[in-house]
Amino acid sequence: MEPSLSQSDEAPRGRPVVRLRPKAEARAIRHGFPWVYADELVLDRRTQGLMPGALAVLEDAERRPLALVTVNPASKIVARVLDRDPAAEVDEAWLAARLSRALALRERLFDEPFYRLVHAEADGLPGVIIDRFGGAAVIQPNAAWAEMHLEALAAALRAVTGVTTIIKNGSGRARGLEGLAEETTVLSGGVAGPVPVPMNGAIYMADLTGGQKTGLFYDQRPNHAFAARLARGARVLDVFSHVGGFALAALAGGADHALAVDASAAALDLAGQGAAKMGMADRFATRQGDAFAALEALGAEGARFDLVVCDPPAFAPSKQALEAGLRAYERVARLAAPLVAPGGYLVLCSCSHAADLSAFRNACARGIGRGGRRAQLIHTGFAGSDHPMLPQLAESAYLKSLFFRLDG
Repeated sequence: MEPSLSQSDEAPRGRPVVRLRPKAEARAIRHGFPWVYADELVLDRRTQGLMPGALAVLEDAERRPLALVTVNPASKIVARVLDRDPAAEVDEAWLAARLSRALALRERLFDEPFYRLVHAEADGLPGVIIDRFGGAAVIQPNAAWAEMHLEALAAALRAVTGVTTIIKNGSGRARGLEGLAEETTVLSGGVAGPVPVPMNGAIYMADLTGGQKTGLFYDQRPNHAFAARLARGARVLDVFSHVGGFALAALAGGADHALAVDASAAALDLAGQGAAKMGMADRFATRQGDAFAALEALGAEGARFDLVVCDPPAFAPSKQALEAGLRAYERVARLAAPLVAPGGYLVLCSCSHAADLSAFRNACARGIGRGGRRAQLIHTGFAGSDHPMLPQLAESAYLKSLFFRLDG
């Protein structure tokens, strides 16, 4: 039988105590790993009875305090480290301190307030994503504790940044894993329509209330910039383009023409609005539909482009989906490679944390070879600096972008 916690097992402030199993690795927590998995924690009736998002003191098997954690007995990640101080008070002031530290980094990196302000565990706010769009911000509270503290988090966000509009985007796979319902709502202020976002010389239109995720993907910013250098005078194909990601950056970089392909008509409409605001609508076109079908159709049409970019959603969102995901990435590379003109460039991206860089690169290489092409790998890109990586958590470095030059 598992050892149980008695009613006297309470930390200061009356907090419950949760304890690692004897064989669990406490050293990882001491060295900065932020998660405790369900099979590493003593899950007696008292622990299982804790409300999702409750705060508790984590102890090692010898009953030595390790950290203040938030507990969700319904999640595979049963505990997340909030503070190294087990007596810390998680209130508006605590949240404001974390936000201020995150803001200081972004203000040093960027001249304008358009960036990812909080990147979850890497910024000390587990499961919390906050993207900033000038005077507006979108919060994704993807962990139960953040949902419980959302009002204080929003208040701290207003105080620290001065934003007047705050939107909660409660959608996505991560919330489902935490047992949280999907809900998107305006917490304060409001937006009259899509928000223009300047980035890499392009203008993107972000739908903060109805768009995918927070409305825009900031993570590809440096990869957009690198692709734009390859796009001067080029014909560009951007597949899985969302609101024009690589296509609009390529136009800003001097591309002759860009074609954006996406399954979402709404996203392509926003991409068209962005191209119009840039004064480049005449050099921009869209094709709505399934990306694989579009790649096959363009191949059948004999279409050729100087730069082809494929930035799909996460095909391997979990270890269980890894094999199928790698096959999908290989298929993308196989269909895209023949569309690249001799001496042109192919950019293949993955946002699947379950597919590490080596596995993704090998899948892409196989696909390019099966597409009848040979390639040089000229650059490997990752997420921008507003998406910092927690060194102890490989999952925080999820984005990979491979830039190939294809032979004749």
